[in-house]
This record gives sequence, structure tokens and C-alpha cells, in this order.
Amino acid sequence: MNARFSTIILYVKNVSLLAHFYVENFNLKVIEEDPIWVLLDAGGVYIGLHKIGDQYLDQIEEGHVFNNNTKIVFEIDVDIESARNELVSKNIRMREIKTFENYPFLLCDGTDPEGNVFQLKSKK
Repeated sequence: MNARFSTIILYVKNVSLLAHFYVENFNLKVIEEDPIWVLLDAGGVYIGLHKIGDQYLDQIEEGHVFNNNTKIVFEIDVDIESARNELVSKNIRMREIKTFENYPFLLCDGTDPEGNVFQLKSKK
């Protein structure tokens, strides 16, 4: 079997909030949209935002931030410090820029409004 990665789906509380976040800040394009689902074109892979089932939403306290083990990595074509500063100016939680020895990229993690981790990645 040959497999090709096509889509990652995040289960979220507020589909429209997160769709707006990723369209506004990362210039992703909406491919499909309805009240419980949005599919975003992230350039070579899709990000699906699927509303959490109502039976689970009732169990989530207001203001709860999800903790998961997934990180969405965006390779950017602009200066990472400028990109980070722009996101910080919009009150988006961003960590410091980092890199590793013998690694040709600069990295910076942030979180979306529901606590999903994303990373900016830029060539040194």
C-alpha cells in the first residue's frame, strides 16, 4: 500500500472562530464550510475543523483550553521575528524563537484560541 498524507482533522468547540483564526493569520483558503465543518487548504495538505459532538460539549467548562499532542507546522516565507511580532500584537500566545545546532530553520510555537499548538518554521 502507498499512502499520501492529505488531511488532519482537529475536533474543536468553535468551528467559525478557529476557521477565522487560520484564514486571518495564515491566509489559508476555505474549501468546504457548513455549521459543523470547515476544510482549509494549507498548501499541500488540508486542515479540517470538525465541531465536537454535542454530547461532549456539555462536559467542557467555559474557557477550557484543550491539551493535545498535535502540532501544526507552517513553513513561512517571511522573517520569523516579524511574523512572531505581528501575531503577538494580535494577542496570540507565542513562545520565543529557537533553533537547534546544525538545523537550517528557526522555529517559534504558538497556540490558537482553543489551545492547539502551531509552529512557524523559517529558513535561517
